[in-house]
Amino acid sequence: MVYAAHTLDKIDFAIGNMALQTENELTDDELVAAVVAGDQTAFEALFNRHRLQIAHAAGRFFHRREQVEEIIQESFTKAYFALKNYSGGRDNSFIAWLTRIAYNVCYDELRRAKRQPAITDSDLSEEESAWLESSLRVVDSASDVEATIISRDMADKLLARLKPEDRLILTMLHAEELSLAEIAVATGWSVAKVKGRAHRARNKLHKVLRRLL
Repeated sequence: MVYAAHTLDKIDFAIGNMALQTENELTDDELVAAVVAGDQTAFEALFNRHRLQIAHAAGRFFHRREQVEEIIQESFTKAYFALKNYSGGRDNSFIAWLTRIAYNVCYDELRRAKRQPAITDSDLSEEESAWLESSLRVVDSASDVEATIISRDMADKLLARLKPEDRLILTMLHAEELSLAEIAVATGWSVAKVKGRAHRARNKLHKVLRRLL
């Protein structure tokens, strides 16, 4: 009896490994089809496959671990309930579709946070102000200014002064280093709309800088 139980355990383990290996070999679109057909383990495979990429995207906007985890959970939850609307294909890969959902979740969270009273001091320290003023004298272009500022630790203090859509655009342009076309795919906006919003966001950032210095 003990031998039989041990054998059954080995068989279950082997079957489990075979199932995991099969899921790893399936494409995203094949896993989506399996989820829609009722296979819940296929969605777990999608979650495990793409969780880190969504965490990376969320981490560009939120730095507290619990915030990033909330964005991940909300993004995958929204994706799960919208899977029947996913069309797939080369021009609309699952990760592009999922990332677009994640950016929309981040945008919604930024808007919600903007309505809340500020929890942290958004004023720059004397050292930060001095660094900003020095940097603005040495960089060659406005684009360099934006990229340099957004890469600094003070980014949250500056970006918090912008509207959520402006913060979204600048972060995607300079932190994520996405092109206008890639941002259009990620947000579902037209390239012309992204270009217009990027121009407006830059102007808003420059106004913020002029008020600070």
